Amino acid sequence: MNEESPVGRPKKGRREAAREATEQAILEAAEKVFAEAGFGGATMQLIADLAGLPKANLHYYFATKESLYRAVVERIFRIWLHAADQMDEAAGPAEGIGAYIDAKMEISRRHPNGSKVWASEVMHGAPVIQDYLETTLRDWTAGRCAVIERWIAEGRMAPVDPRHLLYMLWATTQHYADFNHQIETLNGGRPLSAADWEAAKTNVKEVILRGIGALD
Repeated sequence: MNEESPVGRPKKGRREAAREATEQAILEAAEKVFAEAGFGGATMQLIADLAGLPKANLHYYFATKESLYRAVVERIFRIWLHAADQMDEAAGPAEGIGAYIDAKMEISRRHPNGSKVWASEVMHGAPVIQDYLETTLRDWTAGRCAVIERWIAEGRMAPVDPRHLLYMLWATTQHYADFNHQIETLNGGRPLSAADWEAAKTNVKEVILRGIGALD
């Protein structure tokens, strides 16, 4: 039986914790390899080497390259979906869309490889995750559009097409991940600092929120 934590929740056993840590290392290594080499150029051996595992161990967690690729794409997708939770209960568009921009920019900062894998997948016609686009993403988009339409009806923002607003938010925030090399080049060959990221968030929010009439 697992020990109880101070807050009454059972602690994870060592084996379970080790398994989760290994799976996390595999997913992070796979994100990097798929982002740099693409699905066709990536190999399970390359991923195993980067994760510091024997190839046999990698196959224990993910039997095929296809299953590992799907896990990588699903992970970044779940992270993105969760980023919009703040919109549902926000007082208005300035708070909700502002928080969404902050969250998406932070994801681009922390998960640039996952974003690149997603972009490549979609640009190639989404052969692996088309089912997600047609179900989960479609439903998620409809729900966020309803929130934006409510704010418009309440006079809290300009009457813009919610879908095009969402497309703009995705394109702008994910640019910082998908084109980070270009951004670093224009930043004197240096990655953006923490202060640079905060300035980027502030400027993106200012431009978009003022553009939709959500700021005074």
